[in-house]
Amino acid sequence: MQPFKPEEHGLDRGCKVPQEALLKLLAGLEPPSAGEGAGKTGEQEFDVSGPRLGVGMDCCVIPLRHGGLSLVQTTDFFYPLVEDPYMMGRIACANVLSDLYAMGITECDNMLMLLSVSQKMNEKDRERVMPLMIEGFRDAAEEGGTSVTGGQTVVNPWIIVGGVASVVCQPNEFIMPDGAVPGDVLVLTKPLGTQVAVNAHQWLDQPERWNKIKLVVSKEEVKEAYQEAMFSMATLNRTAAGLMHKFQAHAATDVTGFGLLGHANNLAAQQKNDVAFVIHNLPIIAKMAAVSKACGKLFNLIQGTSAISSGGLLMCLPREQAAKFCSEMKSQRAATGGQGGAWIIGIVEKGDRRARIIDKPRIIEVPPRGREATSPATSPATSPNLA
Repeated sequence: MQPFKPEEHGLDRGCKVPQEALLKLLAGLEPPSAGEGAGKTGEQEFDVSGPRLGVGMDCCVIPLRHGGLSLVQTTDFFYPLVEDPYMMGRIACANVLSDLYAMGITECDNMLMLLSVSQKMNEKDRERVMPLMIEGFRDAAEEGGTSVTGGQTVVNPWIIVGGVASVVCQPNEFIMPDGAVPGDVLVLTKPLGTQVAVNAHQWLDQPERWNKIKLVVSKEEVKEAYQEAMFSMATLNRTAAGLMHKFQAHAATDVTGFGLLGHANNLAAQQKNDVAFVIHNLPIIAKMAAVSKACGKLFNLIQGTSAISSGGLLMCLPREQAAKFCSEMKSQRAATGGQGGAWIIGIVEKGDRRARIIDKPRIIEVPPRGREATSPATSPATSPNLA
């Protein structure tokens, strides 16, 4: 099975609608204002008081008619980006669940799987690849404490994989993404640079592209970065979601297709208080910052617009809780055989509900699995600006 190459099918590397275009499209989905039929069914009216979150953020939060409960639901899907079908299934499931985890929700009641089988695949490839992808999705769902009970499968020119995650919650089970206050600290729970790592790995057998980056990275380093990116994307954000409650997180989002800065701006715009997010530190998979720089404006990793699939949670924590959160993340992942933790990357200050990355952010090189960092820069509490 050859690696999936979107450009051979007339597609860009990133499969998301550009952020500005998406916001215009979503305007047509805004719910009616009060008094225009909201909260009615037939001739009956019912109380739907409670937190409500509609289009534009990670999940929809819909108050139900029954006893103070809310339905929290999300959907996501994308094209394959790694060569291993099983890992691709895991990544797709982790990406769907991540939207729930961004609200501090650790349990999912049900998942549906969305799967598009390429009509260009021969029968042999289809019968080998698609079951592995389904198995990976199912295994990740089980790791998240839920199961896949159905979905939709279609034939299409391209492979597409994703799903729907749903849970019915009480108010204390989720954290609305709007409570950041000046003085909070920004924390990120997975390293950046996955898009760069995946593309660099594809370039190993494309001499004209490899020649652009071979002076800043070795083939072995690219292979290690690719493995780190794949396992990072397949890791659930469930641990971080649980710790959001323990350490009183004020707001969070997951970092995916719009890149760190895009999602930071989305989260900042959602806040009730007049705040701004200022990002000082960028934890990046080792060597990927140099690869991005060598590629000019192709990725813009340091500028925060490089797309990410199944990235970490970006959250606003009270200053006094941030270092303890990072330490607990590292110890809990180590206890389950994982690696990594979390990094303090910025601050919340009074401002205009926007996010920015400082001109010369500090790059934290995140080593591959099995290697410990050789620089104190990987310690979340060592930044003189933020600790």
